[in-house]
Amino acid sequence: MHPTPDHADATLDDAAVIARVLRGDKQQFAVLVARYQTGLYRHAVSMVLDHDVATDMVQETLVRAYTRLSTCRDHDRFRAWIFQMLRNRCLDYLKDVRRRNVSLDRALDVPDPAEEPVHQMERARLRGEISKALEQLPDAQREAFLMHYVEELPYETMADLLGASVSALKMRVLRARETLGAALRHKDVTVSSPVRLLFRRS
Repeated sequence: MHPTPDHADATLDDAAVIARVLRGDKQQFAVLVARYQTGLYRHAVSMVLDHDVATDMVQETLVRAYTRLSTCRDHDRFRAWIFQMLRNRCLDYLKDVRRRNVSLDRALDVPDPAEEPVHQMERARLRGEISKALEQLPDAQREAFLMHYVEELPYETMADLLGASVSALKMRVLRARETLGAALRHKDVTVSSPVRLLFRRS
């Protein structure tokens, strides 16, 4: 989105960067953008199931975070603050029943032109089977499953971001795995398939 300013110290923690921004060095916000934009995007696309919509939501969230930065009470928890802002935006989107029919295939349909045709076909097959199974999961289970296996977040971090207990999140992931395993058992696809690669954007 924005390059990190040459004079910015990317080693500063969030609170120090925010302090600089609030003192008037607005360009320092680019440090926070560089630090969290990718993770925000991965989570948004796993929730709304559409690359373009996810990109727009992340951009909107970053702009909103910039304009409302003074309302972030705990600067050391900026990550949780901006994540919750994005998550609320995604949940609002999902409340629109008309948009619930968006296929996960759109989010996963990112062919690699350098990939061999036979591999593209196999990837498409895997993508189709996994997408259908993921779409059947409740939002909370799909969110937890993808945070853990796609974003590779530890349960403690997930608990901090989602405001749920570690045990509750482990149960959501377990139930998601069980549901996916049952759905994919006879499809020659396993839950351990490279789901992370299916969410890769070229």
